[in-house]
Amino acid sequence: MELLRFTPKGIYCEQGDFYIDPWRPVDKAIITHAHSDHARGGMKNYLTHPITAQVMKHRINNQLQIQSVVYNEKVFMNGVEVSLHPAGHIAGSAQVRVAYGGRVEVASGDYKLEYDGVSAAFEPVKCHKFITESTFGLPIYNWASQSDAMSEIVEWYQKNNAEGITSVLVAYSLGKSQRLLYNLKNKVAPIYCHTTICGINQCLENFGFSFGDYKPLTPATKVIDLKGALIIAPSSFLASSQYDQLSSVSTAVVSGWMSIRGAKRRLNAEIGFAISDHADWKSLMSAIAATEAAEIVVTHGYTFELSKYLKESGKMAIAAQTFFDGEKLEE
Repeated sequence: MELLRFTPKGIYCEQGDFYIDPWRPVDKAIITHAHSDHARGGMKNYLTHPITAQVMKHRINNQLQIQSVVYNEKVFMNGVEVSLHPAGHIAGSAQVRVAYGGRVEVASGDYKLEYDGVSAAFEPVKCHKFITESTFGLPIYNWASQSDAMSEIVEWYQKNNAEGITSVLVAYSLGKSQRLLYNLKNKVAPIYCHTTICGINQCLENFGFSFGDYKPLTPATKVIDLKGALIIAPSSFLASSQYDQLSSVSTAVVSGWMSIRGAKRRLNAEIGFAISDHADWKSLMSAIAATEAAEIVVTHGYTFELSKYLKESGKMAIAAQTFFDGEKLEE
């Protein structure tokens, strides 16, 4: 008996009559997290974690019909037991566990294993079938520890600050920016956040998150005040007149893609910091093993390569096509 299968609308549970992270309009959608390639408008009803629900209302539409459930809380849909479990990807991110007739299947959404201080730490869920991402599903992807990566950013900033250079970190508005803020607070000042990031921060601050003493970057912010400061902004900021007005600036992209040769050039980055909210190769292997799943379905990313490796390692694995984008720079 198969509980979760891939359809043109998304991952579908026929017995429960619901979809997980659907990419086309459906009646019932369970959402793993609020990134736009997983959380779309147009669904009649949603079920997700309370943090994700608030961020979705902020980003998509405040009138969305959303049922919120906390981690490990069980709900039933046509007799199918559904629960959410921490994915460690971003705040509110969840794996979706479905159980029926003695069978358990898990759709992981996006995940990472290293605790970042903001996201609830990843928890492996034992199951018969595990649907895993593969955004960085090659052995060449091997992240440095978060503490080492943040130390590199602090060192870069301090050098710029001493020379009166404005430091710009380009990062996702949701997830990466909050991770940077949390881990750089009390180490870097002043920090200015793009208004899109400030809106997300406020959503999370309503749940008790604290990101330190940052300032909003608005059109009224004076260029002189940004001298020697750190700005965290999405990539769209690089095309703004405000960015063009900065007299002396050093720009860095924060992304897992920065770990491979040529990525900085393709993304027009002067500097790159390889920090990702997705699992690297070793973490993917660890997470998959921890589920003890007999069946592995590999989605967005290096689906062919990872599924081929798993099959050669003796596991039952297949690649499945989705419309998920994985880690890219937000527009």
